[in-house]
Amino acid sequence: MSAPGFFDARPLVDPVDSAEVARFAREQRGAGASASQVIAWVILAIVVVLFIVPIVYVMAMGLGYAIARGAGVAVAALLATVFTGGLIALGVIAVQRARAARALASYRLASFAAANSMQYFARLDAPPLPGMIYSHGTSRMSTDVVRGTSPRFVEFGNYQYTTSNGENSTTHRWGYVAIKLDVPLPHIVLDALSDNTLGSDVAAGYSREQRLSLEGDFDRYFSLFCPSGYEVDALYLFTPDVMARFIDNLAQLNVEIVDDWMFFYTRRPVSTLDPATWSWLFGAVAAMMTKLDQWARWRDDRLRALAQPAAAPAWTAAAGPASALPFAPPTALLTPPPPGVAPPGRRLRTRSPWLIIAIVVAVVAGMALLPLALGIAAVLFSR
Repeated sequence: MSAPGFFDARPLVDPVDSAEVARFAREQRGAGASASQVIAWVILAIVVVLFIVPIVYVMAMGLGYAIARGAGVAVAALLATVFTGGLIALGVIAVQRARAARALASYRLASFAAANSMQYFARLDAPPLPGMIYSHGTSRMSTDVVRGTSPRFVEFGNYQYTTSNGENSTTHRWGYVAIKLDVPLPHIVLDALSDNTLGSDVAAGYSREQRLSLEGDFDRYFSLFCPSGYEVDALYLFTPDVMARFIDNLAQLNVEIVDDWMFFYTRRPVSTLDPATWSWLFGAVAAMMTKLDQWARWRDDRLRALAQPAAAPAWTAAAGPASALPFAPPTALLTPPPPGVAPPGRRLRTRSPWLIIAIVVAVVAGMALLPLALGIAAVLFSR
């Protein structure tokens, strides 16, 4: 295992021992086999045996009988047996190859994680993370997770969830990096403009009045959203040097700061066998690490007001008889605000679904009434 801070990508590309890969695969299957996976394989076998195979035989023998009566049925049964056996053999081979490729990828990623003082998890169901992508849909899971916990918690992984509209279901896939911060911060989202070719699906749900324009070229790369009233706090966090690092290292990633977490999101897989991808992501995280100490000093003054609503103003204090100071110490505001974020800054406001519904209804109604309006106009103008 390498010392912390040392980047070693050799396990992703170096030759491997097939016996070690097979042993690793057996351990993974023993540790990760779930009841749902076993049930899925049993159901697939039942479907093949009770439905697909009989249908093939009935169709083949019916065709054989139509061509050559009894002899045709016998030949058709033989051909159906060969055909079905071949299909099953090809299916088994394809499954075995897919499992072997998957085992090799998992082995390489686990070795890469160990070489860089990190841990590997093949699958984590419903990860308890507060980011925007982790609360949608069903069948939520992270796969190929590479996690480090020292000196700071950092997790790289691929994430997916499924949404359904009643008839069709869609699986959404993301790559992500999760970084644990020292203190909770206001909810801030940076929508990377480089991946908005087909429109933004990251910040589309947030009210547009929460967008904050920053100086320089930052707006050419990101759209920044922060809660109303927290604009000054966002400017404190995103100083010019921090903005420069985001532009230089994170311009292809969507960023979310929520509670005491920072997330990087991308539509491409994050946990891969590509050393260049890992080098880029490790560099992006390292570029931000030196700035997180500055963020750790941020405090929400609103919490101080909430904690001391009846405190006397500092300038009304009077020195007591036992005071050893040449001035009167204040009776309020003796300590900085505690770490945390006041309720208005914890989450961005989302767009009202009723507004979207009203717009859709108005558009549909307009399209439906347009022919009638054109007909009325034609009658009026023809007179």
